[in-house]
Amino acid sequence: MIVKRGLIAGIAALVVGFGLNWLIEAVFPSIAQEYQNPAIFRPWTDPLMIVYFAHPFILGIVLAYLWNILEKQLSGDSINKAFQFAKLYFVIATIPGMFISYTSFQVSLFMILAWAVSGFLQVFAAGLVFARVK
Repeated sequence: MIVKRGLIAGIAALVVGFGLNWLIEAVFPSIAQEYQNPAIFRPWTDPLMIVYFAHPFILGIVLAYLWNILEKQLSGDSINKAFQFAKLYFVIATIPGMFISYTSFQVSLFMILAWAVSGFLQVFAAGLVFARVK
């Protein structure tokens, strides 16, 4: 069950992540320019970048495991449960992760904020999957 839910959540996270990334880059071209910095980011032509697409699925499986532990503590309808789950993950993982990213990588605060929002929404989408897929 964890793997099934995790893979479905991975698809949701991938779609949300790419959709938000496209939207943010379209509205704020400076973010797209930051991704072109080869001192920080690998180019899409690097063969290792194919592994990048595994991230949402790994995240989905890990989140499915976490959901199984926390599900009984979450209350309300599926949207409320997904929000509580995303908020908890955001506080535990995203805030510290974005803090260390901002202090150690030469990227803009705006990019860090975009990553944080995207991460929250990806986990929220995963939470919706978990709340609805039994």
